[in-house]
Amino acid sequence: MEKLSLNQITTKSWSLPEAVRGCAESGVEWIAFWRDKVAEVGVDEAARLVKDHGLRVSSLCRGGFFTGVTPDGSPVDGVADTRVAIDEAARLGAEVLVLVVGGIADNNLVRSRQLVADAVEELVPLALDRGVRLGLEPLHPMQCAERSVLSTLDQALAIAEPYPAEAVGVVVDEFHVWWDPRIEDLIAKAAGRIAGFHVCDQLVPLTDTLLGRALPGDGPIDHRRLRSCVEAAGYDGPIEVEVFNADLWARPGDEVLAETIQAYRTHVA
Repeated sequence: MEKLSLNQITTKSWSLPEAVRGCAESGVEWIAFWRDKVAEVGVDEAARLVKDHGLRVSSLCRGGFFTGVTPDGSPVDGVADTRVAIDEAARLGAEVLVLVVGGIADNNLVRSRQLVADAVEELVPLALDRGVRLGLEPLHPMQCAERSVLSTLDQALAIAEPYPAEAVGVVVDEFHVWWDPRIEDLIAKAAGRIAGFHVCDQLVPLTDTLLGRALPGDGPIDHRRLRSCVEAAGYDGPIEVEVFNADLWARPGDEVLAETIQAYRTHVA
């Protein structure tokens, strides 16, 4: 339990104060915040709640969208928004800001990936100054068009490697990388660069490219194998259970958290 982190999206029905209290009462020591939930109460109030309940923030989600392409088509200045997010992460005590880098701009994949690299280069000085690690999270190739032009750990590492490891790392999210036949080797290559490890399962059959996820144990992913890989690569930080699932979201948060804890103990720990 000392490494379990509740990613706030898993209990989406809960407000931030409810999620913090729920974790504290259940013995979960870590929580991962989403910026929309933080905005509902304000950064300072969120930081106070975490401190008062004795929790730690494993990450803040999310910055990025450097290509200007978002899932809902809304315009965004990804660099400017991520500067704000870095400051929020620092004030919350989150060591990692998760980056979802954006989809394909102008049907030009090469240029889109260059936009991501350029944005990271611009943001590294601020990240170092604020003590926040930028966590590049590759997403499954099926989400390349609208969410992330980084689809593999290899691509994320290529952007991260020119910079200090404390400034830029990669996030290993099982849902997005478990299928990769090179995943063991790529995790080993990421030694010293792993900024986060997110666990969930994939529904079979896959019902939705975003929401087709489940708690660990309800799908085909070998969680302990992947955990052993990230630990062999030197990662000893919190393990976030992050599940996008509309059925879970419709249920009371306390029930979902209890099942999250049980799934983690049974299939991950």
